[in-house]
Amino acid sequence: MSGHSHSKNIQHVKNASDAKKAKIFNKLAREIMVSCKMGAPDAAHNPRLRAAIAEARVSIMPRERIERAIKSGTPGGDDKSNYEEVRYEAYGPGGCALIIEALTDNRNRTASELRTALSKNGGNLGESNSVSFMFDRIGEIVFPADKASADAMFEAVIEAGGDNVESDAESHVVTTNVEDFGSVRAALEAKYGEPSSAKLTWNPKSPTPTSSDAAPALVKLLDILEDNDDVQNVYGNYELPEDAAV
Repeated sequence: MSGHSHSKNIQHVKNASDAKKAKIFNKLAREIMVSCKMGAPDAAHNPRLRAAIAEARVSIMPRERIERAIKSGTPGGDDKSNYEEVRYEAYGPGGCALIIEALTDNRNRTASELRTALSKNGGNLGESNSVSFMFDRIGEIVFPADKASADAMFEAVIEAGGDNVESDAESHVVTTNVEDFGSVRAALEAKYGEPSSAKLTWNPKSPTPTSSDAAPALVKLLDILEDNDDVQNVYGNYELPEDAAV
C-alpha cells in the first residue's frame, strides 16, 4: 500500500470519527436546548438540564458548545425550533422489540424516516404500546467507580430508597423506580457529587435471541437509527450473537 493511499485511509477514518462525534454533539445540544425550554436555564434548579450537561461532559463535548446550547435554549435565545418528545415502538429483524425516543420539530418527517429504515431492514413500526409492555420504565444513575467502594455505594443507595446497584471496575449503576428517581438522585448527588449519567430508561424484561441470519440487518438498522438526527435513544430486547459486528 502506497504512503499516499494509506494517508487517505487514515483521513477517511478520522472524517468518519469526526462526523459521528458531530452527530452526538448535535443530539446532546438539542437535549440541552429542550431542557432549558422546559425548565429553568440554571442546572442547579433543572434536574433534566443537569443530567443533559453531565451526559455532554462524559462525551467530551466542548464547554463552549454546551454554553452555546444553553444560551440558545434560554427564553429569548436564538433557537426558535419547537421540538417535541415522541416515542415510537417497533419490531426489528428477528422479531425483537424496539423503543425509539426522538426529539423532533416535524413528526411526519421523523415517522416517515423511521418507517423507511425499519421496512428496508426487516422491521416495522408498531402501534403505541405495542412493545412497551416488554420493558420496565426505570431510573438509572451512573457514578464513576472511584466515587465510593461497592459496599459504601450499596449502603447509600438503600438508604436513599434506590432499588439496586451494580458495581464493577469502571462504574456504579444505580437503578430506581420512576417515582423515586428524583429523590434518590438528589440524595446521591449530595453525597458523591454529580453523576456521569442520570436518566429514565427502558429495561427489557427478558432478552430475545437474534439469529445469525437476522443479526446483520439488525446491526445495520441500529446504525441507521443512531445516525438519524431526530433519534435520541434506542432501546431493544435483542440479544446479538457473540460474533455479530456492532
